[in-house]
Amino acid sequence: MQNIFNKISSVYPVSDVTLSRLAAMMEPCVFKRRENLVTMGKRSKYVYYIEDGITRSFWLANGVEITTSFSNEGTLVFSMDELYYDIPSQEYVQAIEKVEGYRVAISDFRKLVEDNLDFCNYFLRLHQDEYRRIHRSHMERLTLTAAERYQAFSSQFPDVVKRANLQYIASYLGISPATLSRLRRRLRQQPSC
Repeated sequence: MQNIFNKISSVYPVSDVTLSRLAAMMEPCVFKRRENLVTMGKRSKYVYYIEDGITRSFWLANGVEITTSFSNEGTLVFSMDELYYDIPSQEYVQAIEKVEGYRVAISDFRKLVEDNLDFCNYFLRLHQDEYRRIHRSHMERLTLTAAERYQAFSSQFPDVVKRANLQYIASYLGISPATLSRLRRRLRQQPSC
């Protein structure tokens, strides 16, 4: 749980008592590469903390997968629809490499957020950071060239650039895999200052 607790502490200084309460709710789980943690149209009944591995979130649009985000070590992933609105998920969360982590029942997670101010503040800060990431990503998609978007993505997600499939990154950036491949080749050939 070290990666998870380190990440939580980097988001908000949660007390050891709160971390102990969370740990008592956590059940170990493992997902194989390409296995879904969350499936569109279904309920998972859990939120997941990733100890090791990477996931991607995506939607289906006319049968095409559109990657919306990536999560790695220490990160919390869940179905927003299920956690907040008590309806089946409108997206997928899929392991893009083997994921080892912990699951917490949504009912227990909600109770911890409602009853524990420390944890509630952590969760609020987590959402603020995620909203800022989404806002920045939206702005970049509308104002930056494909090369600039890739460079911004590389700065924001250096681990994902090294570990994720090219087509997932291209989908996230709103470009074709062929375009991304050309951009990467061109950027590698440029002399560094």
